[in-house]
Amino acid sequence: MKVLVPVKRVVDYNVKVRVKSDGTGVDIANVKMSMNPFDEIAVEEAMRLKEKGVATEVIAVSCGVTQCQETLRTAMAIGADRAILVECADELQPLAVAKLLKALVDKEAPGLVILGKQAIDDDCNQTGQMLAALLDRPQATFASKVEIDGDAAKVTREVDGGLETISVKLPAVITTDLRLNEPRYVTLPNIMKAKKKPLEIVKPADLGVDVAPRLKTLKVAEPPKRGAGIKVPDVATLVDKLKNEAKVL
Repeated sequence: MKVLVPVKRVVDYNVKVRVKSDGTGVDIANVKMSMNPFDEIAVEEAMRLKEKGVATEVIAVSCGVTQCQETLRTAMAIGADRAILVECADELQPLAVAKLLKALVDKEAPGLVILGKQAIDDDCNQTGQMLAALLDRPQATFASKVEIDGDAAKVTREVDGGLETISVKLPAVITTDLRLNEPRYVTLPNIMKAKKKPLEIVKPADLGVDVAPRLKTLKVAEPPKRGAGIKVPDVATLVDKLKNEAKVL
């Protein structure tokens, strides 16, 4: 069974992002970029499935600028067999990415697509669900445990009320949650091996997909700064301030 793992290049989670002075977006000039943490978990899960003998090939896919090749090389250093970059300099919104992935799924025919539940830059949490809808395949989102049994996947999902276990028929789409696994450390020898693994580059036009944005960002602004806390002498004063100043009572 082939496993397709989409990965996204995002601003590293340790970096404090800054909004551009004109409010048009986030400043990413000279900022450290890395693989989206949820996608890293997806790559790790795909590798564990391969190590168990369930998966025969793991294919990493990324959509975006040329520098996404670095992210794909990281995925191959973790263990992916090969990679595909859909190179596009334009802004790619979740629906466009889902359409590109659908075209690749139609071409590669994987038995499982596993990807992060959301990206830490836009937090949309849409691509996996849109892809499943376009493919008309079963989906299991927010997975914290995945077990493959024959032609079905048993997935434990994290929901508001706790955990939910469902079974979906393969081929399917699964999105990963934080508690699914802990990604392995990428070693230098594997980084060197990744440089020799095949990386195919295609354009959206090659896949017959229109990636024109459907949404327009009007303005990006930082959240308002929180005011300093204060101490109150007694409960009566606290209640008074909550009632008359904070207006929460």
